[in-house]
Amino acid sequence: MKDPKTLQDAIIYFADPDNCLEYMAAHRWPSGVVCPTCGRTDVSFLKTQRKWQCKSAHAKRQFTAKVGTVFEDSPLGLEKWLPAVWMVANSKNGISSYELHRALGVTQKTAWFMLHRIRKAMANGSLLKMGGNDSGPVEVDETFVGGKPKNMHRERRLRMQTAEKANQKTIVMGMLDRESRQVRARVIPNVKRETLQNAILSQIEGGTTVYTDGYPGYDNLAAKEYIHETVNHVEEYVRGQIHTQGIENFWSLLKRTLSGTYVAVEPFHLDRYLDEQMFRYNNRATKDNPLNDADRFSALLMQLAGKRLTYAELTGKVEATPF
Repeated sequence: MKDPKTLQDAIIYFADPDNCLEYMAAHRWPSGVVCPTCGRTDVSFLKTQRKWQCKSAHAKRQFTAKVGTVFEDSPLGLEKWLPAVWMVANSKNGISSYELHRALGVTQKTAWFMLHRIRKAMANGSLLKMGGNDSGPVEVDETFVGGKPKNMHRERRLRMQTAEKANQKTIVMGMLDRESRQVRARVIPNVKRETLQNAILSQIEGGTTVYTDGYPGYDNLAAKEYIHETVNHVEEYVRGQIHTQGIENFWSLLKRTLSGTYVAVEPFHLDRYLDEQMFRYNNRATKDNPLNDADRFSALLMQLAGKRLTYAELTGKVEATPF
């Protein structure tokens, strides 16, 4: 059977443990299996144990395809993990832990933990800045997550005067590069000028054209080597090519997922839900890049290595380790 192209194909294909192991190894080690401890490539496969053994004498010389990934130490087999990864990567509005627990036959608590581990793998972690002199403009905006204000733009104008109401929400800042059609978003502590502009300085190359709304927190960006254009959302939403409609479309997709699928999201976990939504948005099919479900699944598998999330880290009992 060829590599799976649909969810039905994936369920059938990954029901075979040999297919799971072969597929996982091929995506994790495209040039051949490598010992995750010492880096040796001349490892031996122990067929009866379905694991590899390094020829060097060291701790953890025997390892499986899950070691060093978000699957490490999980008692669940790849026949459950890989279909779960497929569903998360390709469900436009996400998949709830209750839906996953029914689909895979695991407990809801296990499904919840699985989803967060997969979201950990979805984090990009790129240190490259967006934009640049030869790139297109970058749209920048921020939004409140939580509550149901009738008019978000009115709240934005009044947010500094209504601190109590704003404090009930979590603030998310986002940036969309129109040239690459890639988005970045993260939780920020407040909407002060210093916070907003430091985020722009850390994520966007100098000389880039930046489009924002008229919020005063973005004032003086031109003095920091950016070409800054604004739209006043009280009177207009678009002026020629100057608008923030792209990043606002991402907010719409994010909030539809949070309110429709996940219903209630703790602020402590919101960054991981952002990672999930950004992965799907940044790997969506476009005219220039016609990705399909199998492509997104493969792209996510390539990001599994080097990331761990324990239950204690997830629940805040210990500090999470960086990846």
